[in-house]
Amino acid sequence: QVQLVESGGGLVQPGGSLRLSCAASGTIFSRYAMGWYRQAPGKQRELVAIITSDDTANYADSVRGRFAISRDNAKNTVYLQMNSLKPEDTAVYYCRLGGSNHWGQGTQVTVSS
Repeated sequence: QVQLVESGGGLVQPGGSLRLSCAASGTIFSRYAMGWYRQAPGKQRELVAIITSDDTANYADSVRGRFAISRDNAKNTVYLQMNSLKPEDTAVYYCRLGGSNHWGQGTQVTVSS
């Protein structure tokens, strides 16, 4: 029932920017916190940012000040604005519905010169 679809990934040079989107369907989106996670090759999936249902955001230390999470409840969409990208940001980025086991399919972000 629940579907989460990420988009916006791609190849970017260090210092560049990308904006990821995650569109949700099959749920009352506005009731849930939404999270962005990432997984680099050979590593565990890690939390990047979370935005609560009342629009409070928090971030992993590694991205704080560079990334910004936001949501548009009218569009059932959560965004991740990624600035000042570093090679270590390279990963597949996933969105997650609340504390559930509902994940999107992921979108690849590659930061390389």
